[in-house]
Amino acid sequence: MVGTIKKDSVVVAVGTKKGGFLFHSADRRKWSVAGPFLAGAGVYHMGLDPRDGRTVYAAAPHFAEPWGPAVYRGRIGSEPKPTSSSPKFKEGSDLAVSRVWHIEPGSSNEPDTIYAGVEPAALFRSEDRGDTWEDFGALNYHPTRKGWQPGGGGLCLHSILVDPRKPKHLVIGISAVGAFESRDAGRSWTMENRGVRAGFLPNPYPEWGQCVHKLAWDASGDGSLFQQNHTGTYHRGPDGGAWTEITKGLPSDFGFPIAAHPDRKGTAFVTPLIGAMNRVFHKGQMAVWKTGNAGKTWRKATKGLPGPNAYLGVLREGMSTDAEDPLGLYVGTNTGQLFASRDEGESWKMIADFLPPIMSVTGGMAR
Repeated sequence: MVGTIKKDSVVVAVGTKKGGFLFHSADRRKWSVAGPFLAGAGVYHMGLDPRDGRTVYAAAPHFAEPWGPAVYRGRIGSEPKPTSSSPKFKEGSDLAVSRVWHIEPGSSNEPDTIYAGVEPAALFRSEDRGDTWEDFGALNYHPTRKGWQPGGGGLCLHSILVDPRKPKHLVIGISAVGAFESRDAGRSWTMENRGVRAGFLPNPYPEWGQCVHKLAWDASGDGSLFQQNHTGTYHRGPDGGAWTEITKGLPSDFGFPIAAHPDRKGTAFVTPLIGAMNRVFHKGQMAVWKTGNAGKTWRKATKGLPGPNAYLGVLREGMSTDAEDPLGLYVGTNTGQLFASRDEGESWKMIADFLPPIMSVTGGMAR
């Protein structure tokens, strides 16, 4: 480990195929790194809990009995340890958790609540920071479940949104099933896929079967959403209903992550790739695209990013923001480079190279 993680430092948690790392900086110019943590393990997701700025959660395989996927918890800068238990389906369901994809902290007035999204697709909640888990039966054993089909990465629940205004309002994304929404803390769920294409199916607009790649809240604060899908980029307004496709102006309808500005409504960032059969940047030029008007127009930024002849990609958890002003943006590649922007994506600097393939990037602030 290098350096002490000081209070009020920006922290970028990076999960890779061979462990997790915490990059930290007081000024976002000079960066230090702590780690690797969980060395040698595939860390699918890692992040700093924004409610206290000191607790790190990670999703990775358990190193000892009981073998299998686990949720890890630790203080910032120290080795995370597995929580007392891991998410499990109810007995008799004939389902078993094979991987934890995402850990999401609960609302600010629920300091011990976290959510876990797993494979095969399911959602779990813990009210004691991961030591015990609650099964969301209405979603996890949904009547349509027998027909759910996996995406290329598996049948995974990877996006979990907890409404900061209304903690009972939850939105989740499953590949390749679609988006679900609950307004009663998970007791009931509705499918929210109207207007979203499933271009790989005979019926391109089914009730479900869409391949959501990532979801993000719009900073409008009214419940509006952004979505990056296998076939298109979308926005949905505050009252729910159908999604509006906002792909026009982008070089393709395929990409994995989407990150929204935490304070500026209608503002989001995407990293389009050529397509499902060639998951690299167009013309070998890494680029981040930004909208400031909910997708009516898009603008491309490449300053400081590699290319041409840079044939790399970004995975679904591979982009995040901090909460600074001006906004910081962070992108990790599947070839082990980590890039940072201090000016809302206008220009970029590589802050790490030769990491293992990066699976997740999560920005935060040490407290």
